[in-house]
Amino acid sequence: MGIIEFFVNLLKDPRGQIAAWIIALGPVWVYTPLFLIVFVETGVVFFPFLPGDSLLFATGVFSADGGGLNIWATLLVFYAAAILGNTSNYWIARFFGKRIIDSGKVKALTPERMAKLDHFFERYGGLTIIITRFMPFFRTFAPFIAGTGHMNFAKFTFFNVIGGVSWVSLFVLVGYFFGGVPFVQEHFEIIVIGIVLVSVAPAFIGVIKTAMNSRKAKEGDPVAQAEEKVLQAELERDVVREEALRASVKAENEARAEAAAQKAAREAQHAQEQADKARAAADKMKEDQQRSTPEATSVSSHGVSEDAPDDGQDGADKEA
Repeated sequence: MGIIEFFVNLLKDPRGQIAAWIIALGPVWVYTPLFLIVFVETGVVFFPFLPGDSLLFATGVFSADGGGLNIWATLLVFYAAAILGNTSNYWIARFFGKRIIDSGKVKALTPERMAKLDHFFERYGGLTIIITRFMPFFRTFAPFIAGTGHMNFAKFTFFNVIGGVSWVSLFVLVGYFFGGVPFVQEHFEIIVIGIVLVSVAPAFIGVIKTAMNSRKAKEGDPVAQAEEKVLQAELERDVVREEALRASVKAENEARAEAAAQKAAREAQHAQEQADKARAAADKMKEDQQRSTPEATSVSSHGVSEDAPDDGQDGADKEA
């Protein structure tokens, strides 16, 4: 319950939490929890509910003159957190995405939500990474869906950097320039709640629209029934496409692994052949040395026996 209470308090009063961190940690180490919250919200698919928008705005307020924080340090820390968070989310999906989705442990990864993101990727491509930056929940899932096979890493990184810088700059600078206005100071909590409501409004409207269409369809409205069938068909199409995409990525990974294994086997075989050749050459050299050794010994002994009589004869000649 402690962690839930912490996040609730952070959502209700981010200004009070940041002020407490500045006092407790100082103007340098205070960036540690700020970095971690944004990184976890964007980088871990299990935490889509963290208050990113309101935290950026409140930190921007404290980055104004006399607030205790530096605006450039704030921007750089949040840029890094947002970009690295999305990158982490992408690679988590690349390696463990199918396992996480199939486990059903992430209840927020509903088929409807994934279908909407599939529709976004189909319609807007890489811009989905930028657009969803400004949509709570979806900004956590977009890089995850991209990592399951919708986008290569180079393209993802390009849009990730643009989206992260845009999102952080907007909310931090709004807080920086307007946080000192008396009206904002007096109604800070209401403004923070308003930021949260505006952020979640697109998702909320989508849920209401879906519920109303479903209700009309049940009541027999032919138009609503047709729309319901179209939505269901699109959902089924997106689910099939998602499964096919994941199967394709899995097949590609297996093909790469098999190719790497075959290459390693060929290299090992080549190394073994080279080792056998070297061993054969060494054995031959050793045999040649063993053959030449007795011949050298024989020649040396024969030379000594022939020289000895000559020395004796020379001595006899000298005596005569």
